[in-house]
Amino acid sequence: MKYRNAAEYLPAPLLQELQKYAPGEMLYVPRARRQAWGESTGARELYTKRNAEICAQYQHGQDITALGDAHFLADETVRKIIYAINTLHQFYKEHTMHNNSASEAYKAAGVDITAGYEAVKLMQTHIARTKTPGAISGIGGFGGLFELDLANTPNPVLVSGTDGVGTKIVLAFLMNKHDTIGIDCVAMCANDVICCGGKPLFFLDYIGMGKNIPERVAQIVAGVAEGCVQAGCALIGGECAEMPSVYKEDEYDLVGYCTGVVDKTKIIDPGSIVAGDVIIALPSSGVHSNGFSLVRKVFNIDANALATHYDELGDTLGETLLTPTKMYVKPILALLDACAVKSISHITGGGFYENIPRSLPEGLSAKIDKASLKIPAIFDLIARTGGVSERDMFNTFNMGVGMCVVVAPEHADLAVQTLRANGEAAYVMGTVVAGDEGVIFA
Repeated sequence: MKYRNAAEYLPAPLLQELQKYAPGEMLYVPRARRQAWGESTGARELYTKRNAEICAQYQHGQDITALGDAHFLADETVRKIIYAINTLHQFYKEHTMHNNSASEAYKAAGVDITAGYEAVKLMQTHIARTKTPGAISGIGGFGGLFELDLANTPNPVLVSGTDGVGTKIVLAFLMNKHDTIGIDCVAMCANDVICCGGKPLFFLDYIGMGKNIPERVAQIVAGVAEGCVQAGCALIGGECAEMPSVYKEDEYDLVGYCTGVVDKTKIIDPGSIVAGDVIIALPSSGVHSNGFSLVRKVFNIDANALATHYDELGDTLGETLLTPTKMYVKPILALLDACAVKSISHITGGGFYENIPRSLPEGLSAKIDKASLKIPAIFDLIARTGGVSERDMFNTFNMGVGMCVVVAPEHADLAVQTLRANGEAAYVMGTVVAGDEGVIFA
């Protein structure tokens, strides 16, 4: 079979990336064995012994990622070349397959599978941004593959989390802005995983929609990819399902799934918490992804309401509310390396009253210094506009604290300094006290 010029199918950014590691003529794949792969700058010597085997495997359409031994694949340049080759091959394979895959009857019923193929093509460059050493397969297969590196994890335990973005997604519809909602989806999952001490490894997404509009799907996945980059995990697969009559044509839902790993000896155990321990706040970026049913009711949300500018917000209501959920993975990983952390709470739906007690042992409560809290203006606006009580606000929203950690008093200063050094304006917001009240405001 004779392949055509890759430039016809590869998005420009990926084509440019490949050209960094391979001469231009390598963008053509003739029938003959590809001896030119050995000519890549900086990799020629490493390719010499493997070249024939790689070419033979590649020519037969097989994945070549696993061919190299540990030393061979440890070279970052070679790893990138191999990934580019595999990605290139995936495009050829999918183009050939898609030329023969179309159903007019299915399309007449409301499902256009060719639109799905176009969406996959458009999202490739975004997915490529999330590549990590463990991600050894491209998208398009029946399952995503991830190779675990357990060199520093002798007793590995997998940590999994799944979540969506709730009715915040309605704002994306109304504002026709789809490139940030994916960040929320990843953050909602990865922030949960880190609460156990787990380092996120990979992510999968699911998009159900009324009509597959490839450009919109690509925007959604661009956000998911950005979230994965922020969390340091690979996007190794997903699913786009076109379901007419389940969703309206301009509607979709987004769900994600994240898996991480933690050594069994390093799983965060709240059982060590005692009265007197310190609670440290990590500020939120806003409402994050919870409480939007109440938000939409308070403001009677429509396109006009979202376009309204508020001086106290310094922006429109829509832009403020659509601000992506903050990702806490990297600052928390740095904190875990710096000192002993006794518990972590991700403040999501249910606010303080639901989430903080989840990370405390029975017989202990959190005493929060309310005056210390840095509450963003959006929450004051919600409470005032909707006549929402303070209790309900703290039982619905994060109120400016997206995550909190508990440490021993002697580690409090180091914890705050470490978090601030990693971009978080952390501060002490309370202490652990005896009692079963759960959360006490002082």
